Amino acid sequence: MSTRDSDKPLRADARRNRDALLAKAREVFDAGGFFDLRFDDFARLAGVGTGTLYRHFPTREALAEAVYHEEVAALCDRARRLRATLPAQEALAAFLRGMVDHMDAHQGLARTLATLMTTGSSALADGSLALEQAVTELVAAAAEGGSVRDDVSAGTVMMALHGIGAAHDRPGWRAEADGVITLVLDGLTSRG
Repeated sequence: MSTRDSDKPLRADARRNRDALLAKAREVFDAGGFFDLRFDDFARLAGVGTGTLYRHFPTREALAEAVYHEEVAALCDRARRLRATLPAQEALAAFLRGMVDHMDAHQGLARTLATLMTTGSSALADGSLALEQAVTELVAAAAEGGSVRDDVSAGTVMMALHGIGAAHDRPGWRAEADGVITLVLDGLTSRG
């Protein structure tokens, strides 16, 4: 499918099929069986024909990238909503704690993406940049308001988030992840 084709709005039935494929992919990722399942069998699970599956997502990687793209878009939208509705420091804290919730809820997606990272997907790099931009805006707003230090970059915060995500197989991960976010937020707090 060319880039121009993917920019065209989908017919209602095609949109429903695509949404069904993405929803089923999220379920399979969260269950951890994406790579154990034949791709053609995946179409049956999603309630569509194999031709429909391949028309929307010609490869497993394309399907995983589409799910990831939608997750990143939802997270970036959440960051914007938090910035618009909460004081800057609260928005940053809510977003970071929400990222831990998201990582916890979607561990299967994280494992799938880790496997796909070996393919050199640009979608993963693009998503990471979009998330870093959302964090940059949250940190900048809080620094501008004087509630967090202005000498810590969003890249530092992103590194902490990546570390949390990479450690998801540790026993007691969730409690430790929440603790790391508390440390990050304490470290960001302006002392002046």
